[in-house]
Amino acid sequence: MADANLLITFDPVHEESAKAEINAIVKETGKKAKLVKTEEGLAEISTGNAKNLVKALKDVDKGKFKYTFYWWPVDQWCKSDIKDMQNCIKKIQKGIGTEEKWKMDLAKRKATQKYPKDLIIKLTDAVDKQKVDLKNPEKIIKVEIIADKVAISLLTPDEIFAAPMKG
Repeated sequence: MADANLLITFDPVHEESAKAEINAIVKETGKKAKLVKTEEGLAEISTGNAKNLVKALKDVDKGKFKYTFYWWPVDQWCKSDIKDMQNCIKKIQKGIGTEEKWKMDLAKRKATQKYPKDLIIKLTDAVDKQKVDLKNPEKIIKVEIIADKVAISLLTPDEIFAAPMKG
């Protein structure tokens, strides 16, 4: 469906500067990446091992993050209907150990369909692990609805990079 395996949010007013920042930061990590698409504050990137690239960001000078905000890997893409998302989540949640604490993060961008208010409940119903922890999870199921496609990831907290906020 899509060949991007890394998503990055950025300031949409400064798209060209954000693209340059992404290229410079990726180069500094020693990794390689290709910009697949940028649209309305979201960059889709294709890289060899997105989780390793995100972990390498902790060694980049924090002052270099001026236009980008969050960087996170994508494990799989699916269609944006609820059944498809549930099936993807059912597969991916197998990576959560029975004793591991987890949570789900859900975001929607330009959703092409209307979702019920309890969408997150419908999606978490696909997870058969009992130890939910919204404050200190060991694993995070990240669901990003982007128009008619959905990026789904199973991540540890250190596999999501948040650039320092400018004050």
